[in-house]
Amino acid sequence: MKTASVKEASVISVDQIEKPILNDGEILVQMNACGICGSDLEKVFGQYGQPSMRLGHEPAGIIVDVSSDVSEFKKGDRVFTHHHVPCYDCHLCNHGYETMCKKYSETNLSPCGLSEEYVVPAWNVSHGGVLKISDSLSFQEAAMIEPLACCVRAWGKFDYQDGDSVAIFGVGPTGMMHVMLAHTHKFSKIICFDINNFRLDFAKKFDITESINSMDENRKQKILGHTDGRGVDVAIVATSSLKALEDAIDMVRKGGTVMMFGVPSKGAMINLDMSKVYSKEITLVTSYAASDADTKAALELIESSQIDVKQLITHTYSISDSQKAFDHAKTGDNAMKIIITK
Repeated sequence: MKTASVKEASVISVDQIEKPILNDGEILVQMNACGICGSDLEKVFGQYGQPSMRLGHEPAGIIVDVSSDVSEFKKGDRVFTHHHVPCYDCHLCNHGYETMCKKYSETNLSPCGLSEEYVVPAWNVSHGGVLKISDSLSFQEAAMIEPLACCVRAWGKFDYQDGDSVAIFGVGPTGMMHVMLAHTHKFSKIICFDINNFRLDFAKKFDITESINSMDENRKQKILGHTDGRGVDVAIVATSSLKALEDAIDMVRKGGTVMMFGVPSKGAMINLDMSKVYSKEITLVTSYAASDADTKAALELIESSQIDVKQLITHTYSISDSQKAFDHAKTGDNAMKIIITK
């Protein structure tokens, strides 16, 4: 079977390997769709700050084999599989930081989600890491569960009210999911920033307040104009750009919140005027990954049609063309979400 991996910087190798053999409690899934996300791109083209270099953590497919001791799932089940599942019993889990749990990072799909078939470990199978999906949900939609779950988790980390305003810096696929969530949470002003004109135009289709190029010298004045001179209540940085983080701090209102959501490169540094953060009483929060509770919430949002992720899928590639897919995703050329299929 084929599997994709990082061969060297900027290079993906698609290799033929032996079909995995199941151990107790495991299931084997045929990958039908797997999304490319920002952390995948950082692993291939950047300097990812987390230890795992496995590609593909947004897979969905069909169970093709189960261990004899697995009773909850069977061959033919259509499933989304989460790549990490925490212990729910450690100090971090008990304080609501499941994605920081040591067990979380140890529970990986094998060889990875970007494979024609992959093994889901017994821990994930028995601890909520596998979700059955309805026949009406396409595998490509199901591949969007994990990135939406990451966004759902981020929204649970700050306070907001109906009618609030938000600026979203970076309107790639997850940035657009934040736009959709802002609508579900009844935000009155949604302002989008990016340097990619295709994505700025794409965002305009989603009933936003304004789409602004991040290089626009009048960008702060435009924000103030939309918010009675206050600045936005919430600023979500859905890009690795530290310049966007600086803008978010500059454009959020006094007492507002900046959510650092995008994945920075390892060693990324910023010169920050902390007196501005202090004097404005800005809350700066971060959000890493998603728990299986977040994936369940994301699945409900998609299956109930509250969030229509189909609108974000613009391109598909076969696993054999993984390098082309990643190169395309890196440039963002006329693209939003790119999905790899079997």
